[in-house]
Amino acid sequence: MLRGLKAGFSLDARLETDSEPLMWLGLCELRVMNDRRWPWLILVPQRPGAEEIHDMAPLDQAMLTFETNMVAQALKRVTDCTKINTAALGNIVRQLHVHVVARREDDAAWPGPVWGHGVREPYQAEELRRFAETVKAAL
Repeated sequence: MLRGLKAGFSLDARLETDSEPLMWLGLCELRVMNDRRWPWLILVPQRPGAEEIHDMAPLDQAMLTFETNMVAQALKRVTDCTKINTAALGNIVRQLHVHVVARREDDAAWPGPVWGHGVREPYQAEELRRFAETVKAAL
């Protein structure tokens, strides 16, 4: 189990419901957003109470940047996408988390944001497993 590795840390219930655990990176738990319309990963720093990047210590901020870049580069390689969108919004889920989304000019929401576009299409179990293994191999 990936959660609970840091004392006092618990994953927000919405992140738990909307995404699947992929792997532990160091500072962050890497998760897959369970929406097959976009290759979409989420990094969740394992720091209790962190809502904003500036809530973390400078070394944690640097590690978050490193891990986000590493994930973005891997996702770009495995999807050959047009653009990588990276965001830490937190308007609905306050817990600090960073979205890394592979975008293509022919995707359903292009060029707009993926948030709030249409109805989520969950992965089939085998499809999720294949995507997860591809990302892990790229990392």
